[in-house]
Amino acid sequence: MIFYRENLTDEQLLDLYKKLLKPRLIEEKMLILIRQGKVSKWFSGIGQEAISVGVTSVLDESEYVLPMHRNLGVFTTRNIPLHRLFSQWQGKANGFTKGRDRSFHFGTQEYNIIGMISHLGPQLGIADGIALANKLQDNKKVTAVFTGEGGTSEGDFHEALNIAAVWKLPVMFVIENNGYGLSTPTKEQYSCENLADKGIGYGIESYIIDGNNILEVYNKLSKLKEDMQNDPHPVLLEFKTFRMRGHEEASGTKYVPKELIEEWETRDPVVNYRNYLTEIGVLTTELDEEFHNEIKQEIDENLAIANAEPEIIPTYSGELEDVYKPYQYEEVISTSENKNIRFIDAIRNSLEQSMQRHKNLVMMGQDIAEYGGAFKITDGFVEFFGKDRVRNTPICESAVVSTAMGLSINNYKAIVEMQFADFVSTGFNPIVNLLAKSHYRWGEKADVVVRMPCGGGTQAGPFHSQTNEAWFTKTPGLKVVYPAFPYDAKGLLNTAINDPNPVLFFEHKQLYRSVYQDVPTDYYTIPFGKAALLKEGTSITIIAFGASVHWALETLAKYPEIKADLIDLRTLQPLDTETIFKSVKKTGRAVICQEDTMFGGIASDISALIMEECFEYLDAPVKRAASLDSPIPFTKALEDQFLPKNRFEEVLLELLKY
Repeated sequence: MIFYRENLTDEQLLDLYKKLLKPRLIEEKMLILIRQGKVSKWFSGIGQEAISVGVTSVLDESEYVLPMHRNLGVFTTRNIPLHRLFSQWQGKANGFTKGRDRSFHFGTQEYNIIGMISHLGPQLGIADGIALANKLQDNKKVTAVFTGEGGTSEGDFHEALNIAAVWKLPVMFVIENNGYGLSTPTKEQYSCENLADKGIGYGIESYIIDGNNILEVYNKLSKLKEDMQNDPHPVLLEFKTFRMRGHEEASGTKYVPKELIEEWETRDPVVNYRNYLTEIGVLTTELDEEFHNEIKQEIDENLAIANAEPEIIPTYSGELEDVYKPYQYEEVISTSENKNIRFIDAIRNSLEQSMQRHKNLVMMGQDIAEYGGAFKITDGFVEFFGKDRVRNTPICESAVVSTAMGLSINNYKAIVEMQFADFVSTGFNPIVNLLAKSHYRWGEKADVVVRMPCGGGTQAGPFHSQTNEAWFTKTPGLKVVYPAFPYDAKGLLNTAINDPNPVLFFEHKQLYRSVYQDVPTDYYTIPFGKAALLKEGTSITIIAFGASVHWALETLAKYPEIKADLIDLRTLQPLDTETIFKSVKKTGRAVICQEDTMFGGIASDISALIMEECFEYLDAPVKRAASLDSPIPFTKALEDQFLPKNRFEEVLLELLKY
């Protein structure tokens, strides 16, 4: 291994050595602790320290770095107090996740580190979002994100590279190619000679770097960072390296040929760099021993602090209160005149006024810029707000959602438009595993609204007609909004954009141009978790949302003798159970109408809640009306049969006769 110091001073050379040595000595201690049963799991980065240390040393402390689970050198180079890391690994409250996630699955805004989730891919998109925010601010900052050679097979890797290339984002995509996924060798994972070659197809600068040579890492990245600051663009960096331990300690290394381990032992990044510094007279035996003793003492002292910390005592309130970021709803009451507008106009009004109100709000989606979106809601927005804030995206929903999370992390608000709610399936992972869990895991907001044009009745078939709110209402950490009227759509969308938690905002396509209402022309908000009581009666409670509210109104118009409470839920998470229970206790009967298919829909949960809380008040079974348990068909006759509009009428009349 050949080292070139270039223009580095002796002090800089020694500083890099100490930064390399620290994670190595911590790891050696952790291997002892895991054998003693004092740590439950450990992902070792022994043999790969030069990458973590080199990358992080090149970045300023204000620049974000997104490591993986064997990048201890990132955390130590950022000088996180060791007792907090030890508490994290022991699952104690002084860690970064309050015992809710393990090892390196955490982030910290204090140190500008954003940790991974086990699904790997989304963090690459997060880096795009962080870098986009930096580029919008023109602050010359660079973002670095890590992945392994195995992660390069994930679709998110390719989506994130493509977005970064198209938008010219200053991201260092760091691939640690250590030869194995868990046990699967690289020859069974990809057929190109080098992973750096994958950058060519995206028009990205790519480099192959010796990941065990700290000076090659540091010097090369220092030059690249300067280039990226002067001319923002992404780079793909393949670091050739090797991990000397198993994927995690329990897996061992029996699947690795012995001669391969022996070969890479000779390329140990710490030992070779130590020998080099000794040869050039920068490091003496005495000084090296001093460094070892100093770090070992720091480890022991901080372990004692973590060991003395009590175990977590769980409470229901402690867990449930951290699922969402606390948000103090700000009521804004309109003082303007009303104008009779369509549902689609109300959505447009909200977006336009919110873009004016929040200068840090960025909208992303397919064809939303000059074209104005599939439904023309954002037509003309580019002229008013510019393409920096109204951004066409490639067709890659997963990375776009992750990019929105990155914007949120870097103090922006983001709206993602799904062209159709059906397409959210390709962005499902970052919504339910990243956005939904971030605050619970490490206290980070996800200031993201995902707009969801949904619903049937337009003969659009199985891939453009679903109303899939139940995918999200059962996921803790998400808020789900589903208005039925223009007034509610505008006020609730304003609130969704203000709320720092992730919101799935459903907009029924058939209502866009068919429903009119008097709506204030200025800005106003409506609180989440407050249903609307549209009609009052004593004979039955009807619970509905979205298009099903209008079906209920049409049905009641046919039968004026039915005196019903008609509840428009408006928001599904949070759910206004108080209004539901109060009504059911008054009427003694309840029917829930949803457009979603029957099995597993939110109507089932509402029915169960009523049975649990209002059983003694009921005069009849709780009934549900829903679409058929099949995909939604195209032909009108089949779609009419699929949708529950007519069945709702039948169920309502039967229930009244019970």
